[in-house]
Amino acid sequence: MELISDLNQLPSFEGSVVTDGMFDGVHLGHQQILKKLVQQSQELKLPSVVLTYWPHPRHVLAGNQDRVALLSSLDEKAEMIAALGIDFMVVIPFTLDFSQMSHSRFVEEVLVQALRTRHLIIGYDHRFGQNRLGNIHSLKTAGVQYGFDITEIGKEEVEDIAVSSTKIRNSLSQFQPEAAQHFLGRPYTIRGRVVEGDKRGRTIGFPTANLEVDELLKLIPKDGVYATRCRVEGIWYPAMSNLGFRPTVDGKKHSIETHLLDFQGDLYGKTIDLAFCAAIREEMKFDGLEELKMQLEADRLKCLQILQEGKV
Repeated sequence: MELISDLNQLPSFEGSVVTDGMFDGVHLGHQQILKKLVQQSQELKLPSVVLTYWPHPRHVLAGNQDRVALLSSLDEKAEMIAALGIDFMVVIPFTLDFSQMSHSRFVEEVLVQALRTRHLIIGYDHRFGQNRLGNIHSLKTAGVQYGFDITEIGKEEVEDIAVSSTKIRNSLSQFQPEAAQHFLGRPYTIRGRVVEGDKRGRTIGFPTANLEVDELLKLIPKDGVYATRCRVEGIWYPAMSNLGFRPTVDGKKHSIETHLLDFQGDLYGKTIDLAFCAAIREEMKFDGLEELKMQLEADRLKCLQILQEGKV
């Protein structure tokens, strides 16, 4: 898949099959739309194009009070979309100036002139352009004028997609990663760089990688201990992870710590992916490091059992 961040960088092609949206998290509902896109592009023998935006429009238009927590960074979204066989992902920088573009100008300059849209797959309630005046009806009118067809995604499917996104966020905030996985079709994942911590874990036999998340607006699951998988340089390792403030050692800074269960080597400075497979227990305070060590050993065995069973 080719990632395009400037419409002027688009290669010249006779036409394309396009869908438009944020696709945050690329969950199972999104995947159904993207599979339709690929199927239609194969039938028409035209490239498939996902048109999306960055940053999230609500982060630009709604201010700090209404910012939605992201289920995927731009890089993560691109990787998941590419895995579905899409040819191009076009990312339009969403700015205040762009939000003022009229819906008719958007159709003409983006859909027609830049993307040469021949077939558009879009939701029944899609709104776009200045003051969100553009809708499915204006798109159908434009389709007749400019010669592109439209596949309309029905009300039930669109609402299922919105419900899934909400349920994923709620599940992760309520210590239910397994429920989030049900809607995503895979464990929820965060990405970041391993930074130095206080190295306290290694003194009790549980050295940890401290993760600094790349995307500041990424949704972080509820604090607690999780069975996780950790991808290091393309290889997934079983792991257990703790999110929280480490009350037993009077931690004052929130941290994301991961103990890899079958790994030898130096992780400092590496970018890793952390997949949340199952909830083990919520964060708690223990009476000293020895009691903490005993609990961590029990947690380790439980994580190994869950991950070895292969259910997540």
